[in-house]
Amino acid sequence: MGENSWPAPAKINRFLHITGRREDGYHLLQTVFQFLDFGDELSFQVTDAPDVRRITVIDGVEEAQDLTVRAAQMLQQYAELKQGVEISINKQLPMGGGLGGGSSDAATTLVALNHLWATGLSEDELASLGLKLGADVPVFVRGFAAWAEGVGEDLQPIILDEPWFLVVVPPCHVATEEIFSSQNLTRDCSPIKIRNFLSGPVENVCEAVVFRLYPEVKEVANWLGEFGPARMSGTGACVFVPLVSEPEATRVLERLPARWRGFVAKGSNRSSLMDRLKKAASF
Repeated sequence: MGENSWPAPAKINRFLHITGRREDGYHLLQTVFQFLDFGDELSFQVTDAPDVRRITVIDGVEEAQDLTVRAAQMLQQYAELKQGVEISINKQLPMGGGLGGGSSDAATTLVALNHLWATGLSEDELASLGLKLGADVPVFVRGFAAWAEGVGEDLQPIILDEPWFLVVVPPCHVATEEIFSSQNLTRDCSPIKIRNFLSGPVENVCEAVVFRLYPEVKEVANWLGEFGPARMSGTGACVFVPLVSEPEATRVLERLPARWRGFVAKGSNRSSLMDRLKKAASF
């Protein structure tokens, strides 16, 4: 990782229940977020001119709609800054994969520029700004594995096992809006406690809808299920399975059908972004 580079790690949802729906249409959920030691990489070049620019071309994402650009502009306006930035993105996480790529990129932008622009905002302020960009952004800003409720912003740090995961990326892009708007989505899960998650059976209720609409995701889940308790992350499409060691995960990856792609990563209760911020603050 270069001197100006900042990590934007992936997340997985260890489970996902929906317990209701607010009047504004947002879903109330319970989930557990955990980070992976794999993700995108962003670089920032601060400029004297106030322009915020993304200098990397990303297929299907216009510069003005990119969450990194929107995050930088939001921070700039909130702090009334006159400096600008050029943003480069080494994109590794799939879009529509349920790994939080866009949200993680936005959080890394907020955290990195808060340091580079010497804005001086607190973590709470950054998380509040991030929530305006997406429900998953605050957990990336705070950087610790978390039990989440509300729309995903009510976070409580949690200590989890940190296994190795094999993550498989099906050849499809799942739109979160499509899944959350489905009439077949289960929205009446009974609320549970953390101890229930740690000791009892849980699931990702989005799987039933995604498997029906995207048979290739179901096929991946069935294949991974031969090696352990496979689960879809978020609203999909990526599916993961925990394994006891990196060599075991690599051996399973080597058996992956050629029509799919995947990667091996270690679960982490602390985001690599926090380590990068600590390093930056020490200089």
